[in-house]
Amino acid sequence: MIPPALLLVGHGTRDEAGAEAFRAFVRQLGEHNPGLPVGGGFIELSPPPLADSVAELVGQGVRSFAAVPMVLVSAGHAKGDIPAALAREEQRHPGTTYTYGRPLGPHPGLLTILERRLDEVLGDDDRSDTTVLLVGRGSTDPDANAEIYKVARLLWEGRGYAGVETAFVSLAAPDVPSGLERCRKLGAGRIVVLPYFLFTGILPDRVRDQAAEWAAAHPATEVRQAAVIGPEPELADLVMERYRETLKGDLRMNCDSCVYRVKLPGFEDRVGLPQQPHHHPDDPSGDHGHDHHHGPHAHSH
Repeated sequence: MIPPALLLVGHGTRDEAGAEAFRAFVRQLGEHNPGLPVGGGFIELSPPPLADSVAELVGQGVRSFAAVPMVLVSAGHAKGDIPAALAREEQRHPGTTYTYGRPLGPHPGLLTILERRLDEVLGDDDRSDTTVLLVGRGSTDPDANAEIYKVARLLWEGRGYAGVETAFVSLAAPDVPSGLERCRKLGAGRIVVLPYFLFTGILPDRVRDQAAEWAAAHPATEVRQAAVIGPEPELADLVMERYRETLKGDLRMNCDSCVYRVKLPGFEDRVGLPQQPHHHPDDPSGDHGHDHHHGPHAHSH
């Protein structure tokens, strides 16, 4: 009997190196888990589209899927677009079923990798003289942005850094230059910019460029740049953990601060809004539009 397939779902990137890193990670998981059907696809921008990955697995006899979103926080894509894409696949392939896992972070395994990335650029230097700027993607969902602050605090606890500050590269404040300026005003002599991204891509490159530009304008402050999380063993273990959770139905989504459930200041109009996922260009089911990324993204509770 074929076990439920592990289906990794990524957003997609226009950066070919980042897309290939995702594809290589999917292949790695398949090689390390013989007997388990493993596939992966994107909801937009990069091949293979999710529809192709699902069709290939269905062709191998798979009828049950456990989907793991390859995202670090639960924002619009995790809450709306990926579940909608899975629902379309269920309609395209009658007789198939899908369970949906939760996002990857925050998790101790990810914190271990982040600390490793800091070690790579700091070596034996004194951590008490170092301030870390953790840079996330940024979202119009305040709950998703708050998760980045949680990661920053968890990273700071017990590791001896002077501080761990937070910034975002898109859609949310503070941006990267503002985050660096805050670190400087707090007295940081050395700052390590730590991108909170799974793989390389357009946005991590933008973080690097903006940090380099700020550093050139502030030569009195030392700025070092760390690498993205990458396909580390801890990431593979975490994905398999999320896979097992979906099979047990142990998802434990935290909805206590969801804008579609709680009246948060400035977001009161979102409470109770219906889910409004959008189509993607690589999906044959319809047209694509990103305008609502600045509007409602809902998920059912």
